[in-house]
Amino acid sequence: MSKDKKLTHNSKKDFLKSPVEHIDITSFDSRPIISSMERMSFVSRETANAANIFNDMLKDKDCTIFLTLAGSTSAAGCMNIYKDLVKYNMVDAIVATGASIIDMDFFEALGFKHYQGSQFQDDTELRENYIDRIYDTYIDEDELQMCDKIICDIADTLEPRSYTSREFIHEIGKYLKKNPKKKDSLIETAYDNNVPIFCPAFTDSSAGFGLVMHQEKNPSKHMTIDSIREFRELTEIKIKSKGSGLFMIGGGVPKNFIQDTVICAELLGKEVEMHKYAVQITVADSRDGACSSSTLKEASSWGKVDITKEQMVFAEATSVLPLIASDAYHKGSWKNRDRKNFTKIFKKN
Repeated sequence: MSKDKKLTHNSKKDFLKSPVEHIDITSFDSRPIISSMERMSFVSRETANAANIFNDMLKDKDCTIFLTLAGSTSAAGCMNIYKDLVKYNMVDAIVATGASIIDMDFFEALGFKHYQGSQFQDDTELRENYIDRIYDTYIDEDELQMCDKIICDIADTLEPRSYTSREFIHEIGKYLKKNPKKKDSLIETAYDNNVPIFCPAFTDSSAGFGLVMHQEKNPSKHMTIDSIREFRELTEIKIKSKGSGLFMIGGGVPKNFIQDTVICAELLGKEVEMHKYAVQITVADSRDGACSSSTLKEASSWGKVDITKEQMVFAEATSVLPLIASDAYHKGSWKNRDRKNFTKIFKKN
């Protein structure tokens, strides 16, 4: 561990002295900026169009809004945005990477921080200090391993059976209600408002380390993650929805997982519409043929997304997401939406 290392340059405390502060979309009104961007070009106009489509989702009372999260925007200062989208009834279900939910949101809910750093820092020196780097952001590896161990502790308290990631994250929500360190995390806010969180690649995160520790401690009786039942649960939400919209930050597994619910429902003999609205913010290059970079028009060829109201925004998400979210908050269409309370459709929770 880091306490046993002989440091030659900066101390750990020198590196971890400027916490990342999460932006508050309620503290500023971006409507005039979005309105002006409508009359511009390039990414500005794409951003304004994306904001308008997101507002169309909010105005459509039959629309179930899915938020997908990939990448590290939660560590970079957008964590409160996602929490507020849930708090103010602007999303009904979340599909995310395990890292977004556990390594970032749950990590900070335990009272830990992400810190401003530099992408030019000597990574060997960071490793000597047991500091992990996400571009220009630092994480204390000792604290991250404490997060792993708490995941193990939570798993140890549960009945030994299979769980979806949604069920397990619900249990984490219960834990946070009883062990508050930092209030109003995304997990806790989703728990309070019956917004289910799905992490289809859950073990590719601190959750994975914690659950491996749990199974090592309990070789004959332990919990495990059922990703197949998870896909069926998410598809059930799509089937129960009269219409749906996607608000996607990054791409990856969450993007493909939620889009595939249309095909899964079809294979189950259910008639469902393609996702009616879709916005994706990404920096991925579509020429590589990957899921993250595939355009929403391309998804239409697979029968997943309707192309009538879709917008790709090719931008780094922390630069445009606050504007889109603040615009939606201040326009206030969320005030007229009924909560979907999808967590309640799953009987065990």
